[in-house]
Formats: sequence, structure tokens, C-alpha cells
Amino acid sequence: MRQQRLTAACLGEDRLTGLLALSRLIDAVNFRIGKWVAWLVVAAVIVSSANATIRKLFDTSSNAWLELQWYLFSLVFLLCASWTLMANEHIRIDIVNSYFPKRVRNWIDVLGHLFFLIPFTLVMIVTGWPFFFASYRVNEVSTNAGGLLVWPIKLLVPVAFTLLFFQGVSELIKRIAVMRGLIPDPYAGSGSSAEAEAEELIKVMENH
Repeated sequence: MRQQRLTAACLGEDRLTGLLALSRLIDAVNFRIGKWVAWLVVAAVIVSSANATIRKLFDTSSNAWLELQWYLFSLVFLLCASWTLMANEHIRIDIVNSYFPKRVRNWIDVLGHLFFLIPFTLVMIVTGWPFFFASYRVNEVSTNAGGLLVWPIKLLVPVAFTLLFFQGVSELIKRIAVMRGLIPDPYAGSGSSAEAEAEELIKVMENH
């Protein structure tokens, strides 16, 4: 019986090791996408500055330029969400979470990804594709004069949440591997600035 348990544990670790390879691939893809898309912030600043300058100097502008700024922001916000999750920079309730021992925090992450993040992304994917196709079929254009096509930006919704779904799976795999002792915690000692502020606040509260 003991031998069977050991064999099952080894097989479980082998499967998890294979899943970690998948996790690394997902991380690499989202990291690359995030790094490239982040440069669109610079493009948005240039478009915004140029539009404001032309409007001030020549008293002319176009809704297309204004909507382009929105589109660039949407690209950054949606397509960098997976990279942000991978970097552990999404907002958390750190001041509560930091009070728990590490094992409890690991379980919060596992259950949060499994029952909240991943199901939410699936809902957005399932509803996002009809949302896009309905716009694409009519070649939807902005109702503003001189506005841009709308359907390309609506495509971002299912695409971005597909990337976020896979990143959620990757984070779940890594968290389980950390709990099984197969890999070191990738976020140990490198928490977000919000986490650092929460820890500092907790210290102040404890000293008083």
C-alpha cells in the first residue's frame, strides 16, 4: 500500500512537472505580448500630444484621433492584464491577506484562481465572441463623425480574456507546485508595492 502511494505521488509530480513546462510557455507568451504592447503607451502619449497641439495651433481636429487614443489605451489595458497577473501586480486586499500565514495565502490564491478568476474569464470568452461577431457582421463604425471602425477593438475582449484565462491556469499550476515543494515561490521577497505598503502599515499598527 505504501509503495502504491509513493508511486501515485511520483506520477502526480511527473504530471505537475509537465504542467510546469506548459506554465513556462504561457508565461513566456504573455510576457512577450505585454512587453511589446506596453510601448503603445508611448504611442498614445504622442497621439494625444499631437492632437492637442494641432487643435491649439490650427483650431482643427478629428474624432478619429481621439478614438485612436482610447483604442491604444484599451490595447494596453486588456492585453497587458495577463502580464500584470504574472508579475503579481494586480490589486489585492493586502492588508487582510498579509495577516494570514503563507499556507493560508497559498490556498486563497488556489481557490481564487480556480473558482473566481478562471470561471470569470470563461464567461467573458463565451460572451465576448458573439459580441465581436455581431459588430463584425455589420462592419460597425463609431457613431461619432469621422470615427473609427468599432469591431477591431471589440475583438480585444475575447482575445484578452483568452490570454488571461491561460495565465490564470499558469498561476494555478505554479501555486500548486509551490505548495508541493517542487519550485520556489516566484513571488517570495518580490511583492508588489501595495503589498509592501500593507506590510509597513501592519508594522505601524502592531507597534501602537
